[in-house]
Amino acid sequence: MPDNDNNDTKGSKPYVVGYGKPPVHTRFKKGQSGNPNGRRKGAKNFSTALKETLQEKVVIKENGKSKAVSKQEVITKQLVNKAASGELRAIYIIASLRVDTEENSATAAEPTSLNEQDRKLILSLLKQYAPSTNE
Repeated sequence: MPDNDNNDTKGSKPYVVGYGKPPVHTRFKKGQSGNPNGRRKGAKNFSTALKETLQEKVVIKENGKSKAVSKQEVITKQLVNKAASGELRAIYIIASLRVDTEENSATAAEPTSLNEQDRKLILSLLKQYAPSTNE
């Protein structure tokens, strides 16, 4: 049998405590959270976490000197070095990233740095060295 709580502030009818109707004295106070240890505001999604991680600095040795660079820069250098040594997969990745970057910058109303002949060359290389699906 439900308990009656006569501390109701909205009229003279007795307040019936039950499902979805907690006693007035146990309700959350105005401005009080029901889950104070819940999810933090501004919890990061994958994209944000990835961007921040790529911007973290690491120390590398280049030409005998220690240098602090971002992880993104380290990855870029390694990829370019592999492409320069003739790895076709790295060449394909760089060429496709370059085309994507050029297309994105073209939408920013800035002229692209590639002329039409360069663009055709890159696209032909992409077609020629694209990894085949039947391997």
